[in-house]
Amino acid sequence: MDMTQEIARRRTFAIISHPDAGKTTLTEKFLLYGGAIAQAGVVKGKKNARAATSDWMEIEKQRGISVTSSVMQFQYEGYCINILDTPGHQDFSEDTYRTLMAADSAVMVIDAAKGVEAQTRKLFKVCVMRDIPIFTFINKMDREARDPFELCQEIEKELGIDTYAVNWPIGCGKEFQGVYDRAKGKIIHFSSNGGAKAATATEVDLGDPGLDGLIGPRLHGQLQEDVELLDGASCAFDLDRVRHGKLSPVFFGSALTNFGVEPFLEDFLRMTTAPLPRRAGEETVEATDPAFSAFVFKIQANMNKAHRDRIAFMRVVSGKFEADQEVYHVQGGKALKLSRPQQLMAAEREIISEAYAGDIIGVFDPGIFSIGDTLCAKGKKFRFDPIPTFAPEHFQRIRSMDTMKRKQFLKGVEQIAQEGAIQIFKPPYTGMEEVIVGVVGTLQFDVLAYRLRSEYNVELHTEGLPYCYLRMVGNEEPVKEDELNLGDAKLVEDYKGHQIVLFTSFWSIGWVQERNKDLILLEFGGGKEE
Repeated sequence: MDMTQEIARRRTFAIISHPDAGKTTLTEKFLLYGGAIAQAGVVKGKKNARAATSDWMEIEKQRGISVTSSVMQFQYEGYCINILDTPGHQDFSEDTYRTLMAADSAVMVIDAAKGVEAQTRKLFKVCVMRDIPIFTFINKMDREARDPFELCQEIEKELGIDTYAVNWPIGCGKEFQGVYDRAKGKIIHFSSNGGAKAATATEVDLGDPGLDGLIGPRLHGQLQEDVELLDGASCAFDLDRVRHGKLSPVFFGSALTNFGVEPFLEDFLRMTTAPLPRRAGEETVEATDPAFSAFVFKIQANMNKAHRDRIAFMRVVSGKFEADQEVYHVQGGKALKLSRPQQLMAAEREIISEAYAGDIIGVFDPGIFSIGDTLCAKGKKFRFDPIPTFAPEHFQRIRSMDTMKRKQFLKGVEQIAQEGAIQIFKPPYTGMEEVIVGVVGTLQFDVLAYRLRSEYNVELHTEGLPYCYLRMVGNEEPVKEDELNLGDAKLVEDYKGHQIVLFTSFWSIGWVQERNKDLILLEFGGGKEE
């Protein structure tokens, strides 16, 4: 198979969801269909909803599921599929946002009883910003569920996107019989077979006289009413609108019982595109460009406890990667060979010799890569557009309880900051005895404390700070705190030496600006504060 054919069969997507919507189970079933795992249960599900947050924490602490399943590749019916898993915990980090930057489409898993939840909205905004297709899988139809029309309306209202039901559920809970495939005009009736690879599916025409006997006269009557309503009221299917994130195809099913998973996977693969191009300033880099290029979107340290390793995950944007080829690291300004390139297959890591546009590879990082770095074939020197940085919303002051462990404390904090899980700041003109940490979600504080304890043997003393907004100082010359009227705001530096002002409220930004006419405040990541 030549390079163009290999790229054309690639599909790279992220799965996003609220906690407990069934994302892990759905991922597992995909792997099952692709033959990447022999039985369900390799990807550990949650024991119960109550343990979800602590369960995720345990897993994250052990560098478990949220890492080993962060990137998985499997083959299915001629397609090569890369799944990017996003942590679904209530309180997530920038890592989740960045993962979406490496995907070409997103599958949004929604719990049929709960509908759209807060988490989903945040992630959804990033998809809209990227203009990527969003496919909706309404899961857990094997339990009592809300009215399907109501669920579709909620998606439209909450997320501002039109929906098109590709299939329609027949019953829910114990009465969930299967789905009606609107394109084929057929009912796919499922019967469970105890969690084996596929639920046994029987296809029946909507007008079949034996339908009453199969699903019962009540559900048959309900389905006919629903189908008439759907055909009359819903918007038309338009693949172009799907591919620009304006219309979300909706599927109903149950990942746990396998009902509707395989039809969803097949339709999804048919509707999604091969790897998409990426912008690099004025240039557009096409996936089929023969010259290799990639960007780093995630860095993970200490994945393997026995070796202090650090893995940089990169999305291949164009061409073909070969293990021994020399590539140019644009930000580092030098040529290098990528060491120990690997892919994650379910729970296994394996060394690979080649990868194509659309694939995600992990390479050993001796400490030279940063999030957003570009790698390209020798002779090329473009940079992919930067991955947006999200302003932290929560802050703590931290220091090591044991002053003798200052070195380990600094090393650990800097390492975790380089991964992008936290951002670190210090008051100007001071050493790094204590550090101010900013995070997007408060759970990252717990992860930080755990990792410093387990990986660097450092116990933390922490103190919550009242700040929730920050602005970058845009003045050419450094400003001095004692020459400013900051009220309860605080001047700090990030670890690259940029001056930043932390604020306790949105109102206080205007107050400081009013009293310091020469102070230039910029939105985090650029843009002048009006």
